[in-house]
Amino acid sequence: MKTVKDLIRTIPDFPHEGIMFRDVTTLFGDARGFRMAIDQLLHPYAGTAIDRVAGLEARGFILGGALAHQLSVGFVPIRKKGKLPGRTIEQGYKLEYGEAIMEVHDDALQPGEKVLLVDDLLATGGTAEAGIKLIERLGAEVVGCAFVIDLPELGGRARLENLGMQVHALCAFEGA
Repeated sequence: MKTVKDLIRTIPDFPHEGIMFRDVTTLFGDARGFRMAIDQLLHPYAGTAIDRVAGLEARGFILGGALAHQLSVGFVPIRKKGKLPGRTIEQGYKLEYGEAIMEVHDDALQPGEKVLLVDDLLATGGTAEAGIKLIERLGAEVVGCAFVIDLPELGGRARLENLGMQVHALCAFEGA
């Protein structure tokens, strides 16, 4: 029986030489694999009160929508600056070579709501940390951070755990 990790394609030297790109579109395209990933992402949170699922752009939207559907809760997109049409709050974060900004609608969450943050990949943790800060600035609480892939050597898990976050990943790949 195939695992989630078995269904993830690795593309060498993309987007540039030396990078091993972990492509989850092959997982998403496999009906059984996609269902398995959604079930496994939800498993650690069985019995946890969750009011919303927040997904990080862009593959976190695919996963987050499916998770929100399974939980019968709303979905909140956290997007790159300039992509949301309403009033937003923003949070900057550092990239390997530069900086970026994530945004969320200023009315997307209510104080006290319990939120599961989701994305396909955990690398350095910068994008996830920006998402956590946005959620917390709206007065909501992150009950967990769920990822399909962890790249442990890049330190994202430790970064999020140092923020007090519960981190769950379905598989890990060595060699970013």
